[in-house]
Amino acid sequence: MLSNASCITNSLAPLTKVIPDNFDIMEGLRTTFHAITATPKTENGSSGKLWCDGHGTAQNIIPASYGAAKAAGKAIPELHKKLTGMVFHVPTTNVSIVDLTCHQEKASNYNDIKKVIKLASKGPLKDMLGYTEDQLISWYYNEYGYSNMVVDLMLYVASKE
Repeated sequence: MLSNASCITNSLAPLTKVIPDNFDIMEGLRTTFHAITATPKTENGSSGKLWCDGHGTAQNIIPASYGAAKAAGKAIPELHKKLTGMVFHVPTTNVSIVDLTCHQEKASNYNDIKKVIKLASKGPLKDMLGYTEDQLISWYYNEYGYSNMVVDLMLYVASKE
């Protein structure tokens, strides 16, 4: 079985590979602020099973849970049952952000974390993970990155035939 998961899982995956490969993670929290998509309602209306289903994303910040943290645990066994998270659907059209906060076995410092991310961005994850110390705002474009990962998956499958 192959799955390209979701745009959020794809944005989280590079860090959830690099961090546990270099630091012992006890637990982690992934928080996503996600742009409006076609799934939630765009206007306030009747509710389904959950009270927040009746709120439109164009006017509200809507909390929800989803499986990106669980998916990361399946793909990276060292993280199984160590990650949790939630998403906030926010009234913006095309940008989202993921925050990963980890509780580690041993303390590390910011420079250690930057160093391993920088090395990974020049090594095996160079096509998925970027690193810069320029004054930028980091983000992922919800559908563009996901679409690129679908193409990468198709090329990978085609190369195995």
